[in-house]
Amino acid sequence: MVKSISGGFLVQTADVHRLERNDARVVTQRAPTAGEWDALEFGWKVAKHVKSNAIVYARAGQTISVGAGQMSRVDSVKVGAMKAVLPLAGCIVASDAFFPFPDGLEEAVRQGATAAIQPGGSVKDADVIAAADRLGIAMVFTGVRHFRH
Repeated sequence: MVKSISGGFLVQTADVHRLERNDARVVTQRAPTAGEWDALEFGWKVAKHVKSNAIVYARAGQTISVGAGQMSRVDSVKVGAMKAVLPLAGCIVASDAFFPFPDGLEEAVRQGATAAIQPGGSVKDADVIAAADRLGIAMVFTGVRHFRH
């Protein structure tokens, strides 16, 4: 994919990744429920199509809200929550790239998320996993980054 930008071009390979549940890795003490898995898979598909710093709040087959394009992942989490029309309680959160710090995940949980899906790969993954365990949510790493510009 080629996009014209001021002074040049942005070249990006199209994201054709399809998540297989067996390739995802549960990294928290609590594994997702069957319903959360369905919602996580759906949210991950949606996040692939959202611009960079994408945060998707979802349920199985239903996008609740999207936050994207912010300089900070925690700000994308807050924007997504602010734009939600339906209640976020019991939803999942999907992030196109890793949570660099626990604050974005903590904010998503404050908003009602019970599970999260993200690529993983941050130097702070251990801190983010510890926060998820402390908060009692399930978190899955995909090993694949959906970062669309």
